Amino acid sequence: MASHYFSLDPKLIYLNHAAVAPWPLASVEAVTRFAIENGHQGASDYPDWVQLETALRSRLAELIHATSQEEIALLKSTSEGLSVIAHGFDWNARDNIVTIAQEFPSNRIVWESLKPRDVEIRLLDLPSARDPEAALMALCDERTRLLSTSSVQYASGRRMHLERLGEFCQRHKILFVVDAIQSLGAFPFDIRSNLADVVVADGHKWMLGPEGLALFYCGASLREKLELHQFGWHMVEHAGDFDRPEWTPARSARRFECGSPNMLGSHALHASLGLLQEIGIENVARLIQSRCDRIIEKVDQRGFELLTPRDPVQRAGILTFRVPGKDNQRIQQMLMKQQVVCASRGGGIRFSPHFHITIEQIDQAFERLDLILTEAY
Repeated sequence: MASHYFSLDPKLIYLNHAAVAPWPLASVEAVTRFAIENGHQGASDYPDWVQLETALRSRLAELIHATSQEEIALLKSTSEGLSVIAHGFDWNARDNIVTIAQEFPSNRIVWESLKPRDVEIRLLDLPSARDPEAALMALCDERTRLLSTSSVQYASGRRMHLERLGEFCQRHKILFVVDAIQSLGAFPFDIRSNLADVVVADGHKWMLGPEGLALFYCGASLREKLELHQFGWHMVEHAGDFDRPEWTPARSARRFECGSPNMLGSHALHASLGLLQEIGIENVARLIQSRCDRIIEKVDQRGFELLTPRDPVQRAGILTFRVPGKDNQRIQQMLMKQQVVCASRGGGIRFSPHFHITIEQIDQAFERLDLILTEAY
């Protein structure tokens, strides 16, 4: 399957989709065609590019089951999307935000930047919580205005019960923000059931797209309440009517896109999502689960410590484990030298396989790990 959809170096075992994913062949070809077209004729066919960008919004809306592509903005990154919320929301002194201490910095620093405005940040220590969702809800009170969580924790791989949190936030009128970068493209995601008010996710991980282009979902009821801090030709209702003296922000989520769109990135991400749609997200999720099951099997056979929850409901595509009594960061670095592409996260070694990684490749990764432990220790 890998050889059919990807052109990865056959010596590589790529277990790092939770960081930066390789592009599939379809995306490489789409970008190549775009570059050749631009080089030969410039922007002569710009209207076609706009149509592709519109199609990309539709694919992203379908991916999360949004009502309309009007609810989708194309931003530069997850960090930018979270910042739009943090610095566009109408905060009062002594309001508080609830989130997780072990979140990726983008989903922590952005909220901490509000401290000068006397907004309290309440952090849950995830490893100490037997029931993280209940613990998050227990941190909320009548002054809680926003609860933010990743759909899947980047280091531990802990998958959050979004439906449970979404129902709580809706009941208590708390804004529910989900950083979905570690699940979109890997597992089904449905805002109709998880009731997220905001969803943000850069495309360069499980969506198999480029860095620099992110989904930002924001429903109509919230859009007009957010104060804008970036302005330009692209965020106005009548974009393209350059001679119009008066202007208003676009009614759609495009109001958060101040300037020229990332057309190169749009071509790549559109092609990547097309591949995922062709295979089917349910099938992608099933294949990823089977790869993760194999990793757990290999971890257990060797007596390693699994840091990710075993329950399939509580995990997604990230498996983090520790080799007891060893320098795991050094082991990860040695794995990289052996062309097993992985990461050092959460005090352990993080494997994050996508659907195209084969069971045989996972077995080979552990064989290379065995060799490292034999030779280095």
